[in-house]
Amino acid sequence: MCKTQGVVSFPELPAGVVIVTAEERPGLWSTSAPLFESIWPAYNMHGDVAGEYFGALVPRFADLQFLLYDERRARAVARGRTIPFAWDGSLKALPAGIDALGVQAVHDDRPPTALSALAAEVAPDRQNQGLSRVVIQTMAALAAQHELTALVAPVRPSWKARYPITPIAEYAAWRRGDGLPFDPWMRVHARLGGQVLRPEPRSMRITASIEQWEAWTGLALPSDGRYVFPAGLAPLEVRAGHGEYWEPNVWMRHEV
Repeated sequence: MCKTQGVVSFPELPAGVVIVTAEERPGLWSTSAPLFESIWPAYNMHGDVAGEYFGALVPRFADLQFLLYDERRARAVARGRTIPFAWDGSLKALPAGIDALGVQAVHDDRPPTALSALAAEVAPDRQNQGLSRVVIQTMAALAAQHELTALVAPVRPSWKARYPITPIAEYAAWRRGDGLPFDPWMRVHARLGGQVLRPEPRSMRITASIEQWEAWTGLALPSDGRYVFPAGLAPLEVRAGHGEYWEPNVWMRHEV
C-alpha cells in the first residue's frame, strides 16, 4: 500500500501496516511508547537536556511524529520522532549535535525550513525486516508534505559501541569494499541517498553520579579516569564522584 497526499508519495508499506501520526491518534501514541523503551541502553534515556526537546514533540509537533501501525495485530511496530528547525543548508549553521539542534528547534522563533530525525525505532520483534528503512522514508515524505527542504539525521552508528575508543571522525570514514559505510545504520541511510555531512563527537551530553552510572552500566567505577562500558559509543569520563559522557553522532542529509 502506498499512502499519498497531493504529489507527496509515502513509502510502500508491509501488508496491513498504516502510518498514523500522533496528531491523528494521540492516545495510541501515548500507549505505544513502552513498546520502544527496551531498544535503548539505560543511560541513553538520561540526557542532560534531551527531555526538553523530546518532551516538546507532542502536542507541539504532533503532526510530525508517527507510528507504523499493524492493523491486523492492533499494535505499533515502529515509531518515528522528528523535529522541524530553521536551517539555511550550510554546514556552518548546522547545530553541533542532537542536543544543540533540539534546544534550538524548541526556542527558535524563525519558521522551520528543514526536518531533523530524532529517533527511528522498531519494536524488538520486528527488527531486521526492513522497517527502519520505511521509517526514514516516511520522515522524508513528511518533510516534503510540510514543504521542508531537507531531512537531516544525527545518526547513532549501530556498531560504534564495538569501537568505543576510535574517534567518531575516523569511524564514520570507514568504508566497505563496495564503497558503502562500514556501519550498518549509516549504510541504511546511504542506500536511501543519505550523504554524510560531518561527524559530531559531542552530540548528546549525559552527566550523572557514579552510583547512577554504575547502575546503568553494571560496572564498578572505583576511581577517576576514562572507562569504556557496554553499549557506550565513546568513553565515560569519571571525575570527583560524577561521570560525564558525550554521545557521538554522524550528521547525514537526505534531499527532499
